[in-house]
Amino acid sequence: MFSNIKKRTQGLYLLGPALVAGVAYLDPGNVATNLTAGAEFGYMLLWVIVLANTTAWLVQYLSAKLGVVTGKSLPTVLGERFKSRPARILYWIQAELIAMATDVAEVIGGALALYIIFDIPLIYGGLITGAISLGMLGLQGTGRVRGFEFVIIGLVAVTAVGFLAGLFVAPPDPSQVAAGLIPQFDGTESLLLVVGIIGATIMPHAIYAHSALSRDRFPDLYRPGSKERILRATKWDVSLAMLIAGAVNVGILLVGAVTLFGQAETDSILGAHAAISLNLGEGIALLFAVGLLASGLASSSVGAYAGSVIMEGLIKKRVSILVRRSVTLIPAIIILSLNVNATQALVLSQVVLSFGIPFALFPLVKLCSDSNLMGKFRSQAWVSGLGYLIAGTLSVLNALLIWLSFGLFSPS
Repeated sequence: MFSNIKKRTQGLYLLGPALVAGVAYLDPGNVATNLTAGAEFGYMLLWVIVLANTTAWLVQYLSAKLGVVTGKSLPTVLGERFKSRPARILYWIQAELIAMATDVAEVIGGALALYIIFDIPLIYGGLITGAISLGMLGLQGTGRVRGFEFVIIGLVAVTAVGFLAGLFVAPPDPSQVAAGLIPQFDGTESLLLVVGIIGATIMPHAIYAHSALSRDRFPDLYRPGSKERILRATKWDVSLAMLIAGAVNVGILLVGAVTLFGQAETDSILGAHAAISLNLGEGIALLFAVGLLASGLASSSVGAYAGSVIMEGLIKKRVSILVRRSVTLIPAIIILSLNVNATQALVLSQVVLSFGIPFALFPLVKLCSDSNLMGKFRSQAWVSGLGYLIAGTLSVLNALLIWLSFGLFSPS
């Protein structure tokens, strides 16, 4: 009996990297896109969240698998394989821009939450969010990986409670939920949200970060049998992370569909919070704001970590976390100072993220199917085929979005 308990305890110890990387699926960008989708289209885009989270399982598992098998992050492996320095620099630039787009969503989300809870001006809220995330990153930087994981997982729990509480007060209509699982669109604006939801779900920086988190988390990768054992645990880790992320994302859209659909002035997080307070009570509205704050703090830390992994892997440069945090804060602070619609900025940042997915996903699928790199752990042909199908579909969606957005095609 005790040996079984010991095995289960050891199995639980192996969980963590996916839950940390999964924070990317619960960031303020998700809140903005999912709330907007629910407020504007009701239950109609629910199928997108379910499909995106299901797809994300394969993506995150492949990323973790690469880190476990090679002992290197995806950016490091790519940096070693680029034969042309200019090509490597260009790839690094796009990856860094994607990481900065991530930061925009996360810092703005944290600033909005601090404004709602404490009435702190948005600019100062953005600076506070950046400063707190810097402190959290200090745990990772000093080698206390497990401590960093516990902090992030705790914030994920707070995020889940904050965003799902409203469903217990105003549960959704089961028949409409079922109808929302049928794929459907309604014009260019709905397609913009589809791409935004996908960009907020399958996030490029999470693909880069997960491989590094797995590498850092398991120092004994080269012991006999270790990789097989870790990969088995990784499947459970990714499954748990995607289950939590999927449930919370579905919950956010359902809160928007039940509480905000058809109401005026709910096209922003501030307006949505006011409507939630009016319809569900101040207690639920406060939990929502606390969930938004936890989401912003956790995801901002993981986003900054991903940026450092990208730089170190691709151009072999290390910049202090303080400098990196200061630089990546600039776009978000500028946006906050311009008095633009912060929620719209969040949604657009997720669309930008979606454009970075193929640059991370195509190389990941190719590397995981490389027998010279992965050996006996290489992906089977059907897994590679599915990965390429996902990357190709996302690329087509992005191209279609550009086409529709510039009015080159008018949907019926």
